[in-house]
Amino acid sequence: MFETTRRRALQALGVGGAAAAAGCTVRAPTADAEKQRDRVEQQSTPSVDRIAADPTDIPEPIDRSEPAEVDVTLRPEEVTAEIEPGVTFDYMTYNGQVPGPMIRVRKGDTVNLTFENPSNNALPHNVDFHAAAGPGGGAEATMTAPGETAHLRFKATYPGAYIYHCAVPNLDMHISAGMFGIILVEPEEGMPSVDHELYLGQHEIYTDGQPGQEGTHSFDMAAMKREDPTYVVMNGEKYAMTPSVHGSAATVSTGDTARVYFVTGGPNLTSSFHPIGNVWEEFWPQGSLTTEPQTHIQTSPVAPGSTCIATMTFPVPGNFKLVDHALSRVARRGCLAIVTAEGEERPDVFDPDPQSGEGGTASA
Repeated sequence: MFETTRRRALQALGVGGAAAAAGCTVRAPTADAEKQRDRVEQQSTPSVDRIAADPTDIPEPIDRSEPAEVDVTLRPEEVTAEIEPGVTFDYMTYNGQVPGPMIRVRKGDTVNLTFENPSNNALPHNVDFHAAAGPGGGAEATMTAPGETAHLRFKATYPGAYIYHCAVPNLDMHISAGMFGIILVEPEEGMPSVDHELYLGQHEIYTDGQPGQEGTHSFDMAAMKREDPTYVVMNGEKYAMTPSVHGSAATVSTGDTARVYFVTGGPNLTSSFHPIGNVWEEFWPQGSLTTEPQTHIQTSPVAPGSTCIATMTFPVPGNFKLVDHALSRVARRGCLAIVTAEGEERPDVFDPDPQSGEGGTASA
C-alpha cells in the first residue's frame, strides 16, 4: 500500500525517483502555480481568520528521563488568508498555521508521524525533517497526493532545534507559501528553566502585487526567481505579532527570561535576527545544543533552512521589537514581532527623560 501511495503521488507530480521526491529535481514551475492561480480565482475571500501561529503555543518541556514514542500528525492544508487587512493570498501550511506546529521530543525518542494530505487539496505535499537521519529526511516516504495518508517512523538521534519543510520539486514555492516549522530535540538532560518560551518563523512571500495593494495576490514565480519578495514576515502575516494585529508575541514581567525558538524558512533570504533595545543574552547558532552558547549577541544571521535558540531578559518595561536587521524588510515588507515587558521603571538602567528630574538627576 505504501509503495502504491508513493508512486501515485509521484505520478501526480509528473516526476519520478527518489531525487524528485526529495525536492532535488528541477522542473518547469507552471503546474503548481497554475493550480494555485485556479484556487485564487475560485476563492478570493479568506477561508481562515488567522494564519499566524500563536508564538506561545509550544509543547511543555519534557519531564522524563527515558526515551518514549511520540505520535505526531501533520496535515498539509491549503488555505486562503489575509497577509494584511484587505490583501488575501493562498497559503500552503502544516496544520493551518505558519510556521507549522512546533514538535518537541527528547534525544532517543521515536517519532511516529502520520502525514495526512486532505482530499480537498490541489497539490501533492511531503515533509523533510532535518532532525531525521534518513534519505530526504522522510520526504520520499511522506510524498502524498490529495486524499492520501503516509506514515514515517524515525529516531531522534541528535539534539537541537531543526527545521522541517515541504520538499516537493517546487519546494521553494511551497516553503514560501508557508510550509516549514521546527522540531526541537531536547538533550537527555533537558532544557534550562525559563519564564517564557516563544516560537517564531520568518519567510518571504512572492506575489504579483505590491505591499498593501488590496485584493487577491497570486504567487509570482518570476519574482521568486529574482529573489524579490513582496512581503518578508514573521509568523505568516505582516506585523502579525504586534499589538495592532494579533497582539504582542508575549507579555512578560520585568526580570523575566524568555527563550526564543526561531526558524528561517526562506526560501532565499538570510535573516539578521536582532532584538531592538536588547541583546541575546545566550545564543545557540544553528539551533545546536551540543556547544556552549554565545553570550551578549546583538545580531546574528539565521540562514534559510536553519534555526537559532536565543534567550533575552527584560530589565526595564516597554516594547521590545524582534526584527530582521535588514531593516527595509521591517519598514517596507512587514518583518516585525514585539514582546511587551510590564513592570516598574528602572531609571538607573534606562532613563528616557533625564531632564525631567523624575527619572534621574539632571545635569546643570
